[in-house]
Amino acid sequence: MRSLDIGATGMMAQQLNVDVISNNIANMTTTGYKKQRAAFQDLMYQNINRPGSTSSDAGTTVPSGLQIGLGVKSGAIYRMHSQGAINPTNNELDLALLGRGFFQISMPDGSTSYTRDGTFQINENGEIVTVQGYTVNPGISIPDNALSIDINIEGEILASIQGQIGVQNLGQIQLADFVNPTGLEAVGGNFYVETAASGSPVTGIANQGQFGAIEQGALEQSNVDVVAEITSLIAAQRSYEMNSKVISTSDEMLRTASQLR
Repeated sequence: MRSLDIGATGMMAQQLNVDVISNNIANMTTTGYKKQRAAFQDLMYQNINRPGSTSSDAGTTVPSGLQIGLGVKSGAIYRMHSQGAINPTNNELDLALLGRGFFQISMPDGSTSYTRDGTFQINENGEIVTVQGYTVNPGISIPDNALSIDINIEGEILASIQGQIGVQNLGQIQLADFVNPTGLEAVGGNFYVETAASGSPVTGIANQGQFGAIEQGALEQSNVDVVAEITSLIAAQRSYEMNSKVISTSDEMLRTASQLR
């Protein structure tokens, strides 16, 4: 009975769906997190009578045929890079991106990772780093005698230095963007790495061209809609229950057939 296998594929699909939804809910307060969605595809069909096949020697054809589907499979888990809400923090090294782009981070192995998490700090050498201590490109250092730091919407870092008139330009943060940001690979820690699907990074200055602006003293929150996730969770639960009901009903039918005398 095909329905046993079909119901099993449906249960496995909804189990994966719940896994994705639960990860979204778990990261609803993660800075810069982008929610994920599971996409599913129908499995191959068993053609008992193929559509368009000849039904008589007069050349008549079958309009719809007789195809039986064999269930569902997971197709992809894609990431939705829509803008998250901006939460003011009043911390001068907290940076939020308004629009497209990623901060570039130098990893310990020499590679470059990308993030929307602008929770930055200063290390013992005065360099702007992530909470893990990784350097924010292009490796800008803040002098010890800096009284205040201003970062404009284009990423220029301006410091008021003790004993100096005016401000000193310490450098400019450059952003990166991708043709297909959904193709980036998430590696944890709010970091993404380049893949063949994402394409090569295009670097540039914030608030110019395709790049979004930088807002100082704020952080981008996750783009998870809790109400939508709970609704999707309930729908996945109901679908899982219905697929399990298909299996139990099919089992009862087989039991009834086996008891025939």
